[in-house]
Amino acid sequence: MADLYDTEVTTIEGETKKLSEYEGRVMLIVNTASKCGFTPQYEGLEKLHQRFGDEGLSVLGFPCDQFGHQEPGDEDEIKSFCTTQFGVSFPMHAKVEVNGPAAHPLYRHLKKEKPGLLGSERIKWNFTKFLVDQEGRVVKRFAPTTTPEKLEQEVERLLGAS
Repeated sequence: MADLYDTEVTTIEGETKKLSEYEGRVMLIVNTASKCGFTPQYEGLEKLHQRFGDEGLSVLGFPCDQFGHQEPGDEDEIKSFCTTQFGVSFPMHAKVEVNGPAAHPLYRHLKKEKPGLLGSERIKWNFTKFLVDQEGRVVKRFAPTTTPEKLEQEVERLLGAS
């Protein structure tokens, strides 16, 4: 994939879109799950969305069921859970795979651009986060244990650089 912005994604409502909709914005891309120990991070992600959305941040959630069957529901169930339990208003997408031969092209690109520890491209668990700048460059990868609150300075730095 030559350009991140050419990547097509499917919204949780089933609509196909290109990431070019987010060109010029900072993106925080997160693989999510509803039954994970890190699920409460939805609250922090929503706070980032609320605080920085008007300044140019787009938080993008991609549910994934590849880790301990922690996202067993369909898109309607996921959307309902995120909305009622955490008030999520940032864009959520259809379930994707992030590892293996069926990994979504977006995740193949993200992992190639920012591998994890010791150069491993494999996503280790839910709530791995990738920060993408306004030019579509993947600038940082964060472990699931890194809370959204700990990303505020990174987000502010990127938004200030525009």
